[in-house]
Amino acid sequence: MNVIEALYARHSTRAFLADPVEKDKLLAVSEAAVRAPSWANSQPWEVFVATGATLDNIKRAYLEKYEAKEAPAPETPLPTEWPQASKDRRKLLDDGIKQTCGEAAKQFGPLNRGMFNAPAVAFVCMDKRLSPWSLYDLGAYAQCLMLAALEKGLGAIPAITLVLYPDVLRRELRIPDALKVVIGIAIGYIDKRHDINKFVSGRIPFAETTHFLD
Repeated sequence: MNVIEALYARHSTRAFLADPVEKDKLLAVSEAAVRAPSWANSQPWEVFVATGATLDNIKRAYLEKYEAKEAPAPETPLPTEWPQASKDRRKLLDDGIKQTCGEAAKQFGPLNRGMFNAPAVAFVCMDKRLSPWSLYDLGAYAQCLMLAALEKGLGAIPAITLVLYPDVLRRELRIPDALKVVIGIAIGYIDKRHDINKFVSGRIPFAETTHFLD
């Protein structure tokens, strides 16, 4: 599989098998991901990978907060308003899942709240003193991580819901206060029997967002 093929093949996994991911695979994926480019070679990412009992503790704590209807932490970067184009694309996502996955679409919420049953989650952080420019670098890192996971036969999904409660993550993963918890990426083997994974989101024509000027 070449790079272009991998870009077209990668898609978000919304239900994982419970099978743990071999540590050597997680190490190989993590080692490859740090080849991502960054401003001034700053390499701003600091990543905490949770598996096993540690991840189980995080999942339990999150479910308790969901059941208590606790609001996400103020530091969680949720938008206060969506541009109309983004709203339209999100509606396409919701409608597409319902049409493609049938009854399984109703499981998307519980799966999301349960971290998609993933056996591993990479929590990507950066120093709070860095500028928003470093978020670009973290995005590049995340894409490298997910493509490397694909190469190793693993699925992945980046999700803001994975970092809604950074207080839990700081406690369980000993993340220092000096770091901002930016995004979570769930990783594991794809549950190919789960109908929720039948859906693959489409893309609008690149010509609508990419402008060539001679």
